[in-house]
Amino acid sequence: MAWNKPMPARPVVAVAGATGAVGREMLKVLEQRAFPAERVIALASSRSAGKELPYAGGHLTVELMTPESFEGVDIALFSAGGTISQIMGPQAADRGCVVIDNSSAFRMDESVPLVVPEVNPQDVSWHSGIIANPNCSTIQMVVALKPLNDLAPIKRVVVSTYQAASGAGQAAMDELYSQSRDFLIGQELHVEQFAHRIAFNCIPHIDVFLDDGSTKEEWKMVVETQKILHAPDIKVFATCVRVPVLRCHSESIDVEFARPVSLDAARAALCSAPGIAMMDDPASGTYPMPAMLEGTDETFIGRLRVDPTVPHGISMWVVADQLRKGAALNAVQIAEALLPR
Repeated sequence: MAWNKPMPARPVVAVAGATGAVGREMLKVLEQRAFPAERVIALASSRSAGKELPYAGGHLTVELMTPESFEGVDIALFSAGGTISQIMGPQAADRGCVVIDNSSAFRMDESVPLVVPEVNPQDVSWHSGIIANPNCSTIQMVVALKPLNDLAPIKRVVVSTYQAASGAGQAAMDELYSQSRDFLIGQELHVEQFAHRIAFNCIPHIDVFLDDGSTKEEWKMVVETQKILHAPDIKVFATCVRVPVLRCHSESIDVEFARPVSLDAARAALCSAPGIAMMDDPASGTYPMPAMLEGTDETFIGRLRVDPTVPHGISMWVVADQLRKGAALNAVQIAEALLPR
């Protein structure tokens, strides 16, 4: 059933999972973008209830999240994990709240739109109370692919990711810090958040392995890209790697088109596309690097060049802040798309 409840100009907004890394970033993005909320409510588990979080020059007292928390709430930004989303998301929607969920719980549900506002904003219109935020690695890739796919249909994408610790949460970022310190002073390293040590290492293992030898993270990039672009025939092959970087994901993306696309046309399309910033002057050492782009909102593209190993191939290097465009910012942009025009 299509959603028909009108959205007020100044909605009441709840952030579910407000004390986590993404939840805190959601509050920061709401404040920085001056989102016109009538009121903002911070929700979390009983472990965090009563804590105070900074917001808009003051603070929010974290409330215990229950189904009743969503009474009178217009928009709920969820970053509390898939299990909580599956339980609380539908109950929030039943109370008239539009849920924008950052977990994987609803992404491949055919009745739930999967939205990146620079790519498929029109899909916001057919939600039924729940809208899914895509996987972080998928978001920045489709932002880069959309203007290229508009030039000529994309046949195939091969992507290798270099994913930051932030994608695994605050505890994973803390582990990168502590392991790096312990390594440098010769102490024993303790591994809890990853399959192996993350300090001074690369781990080609994100999420669980599937029967075909790929990981679930890699599978997400395939099916989510096809859904967001409304292009079920695009072939995507991904290798996802966790690297010792704090919060920006990097991706090496090779694109094969169905027909010729010149490098100049590709560059012009990317330069004029929303949400993209070009950093592409190798002669001066200018290209996106994760350490330099923390806290930014754009998807940065560099190293744009022809791939001569396939017909009609172009390659690029793409970097974006995982906590912002890869999660919190994209969710707030979806919320902005819900506001009355």
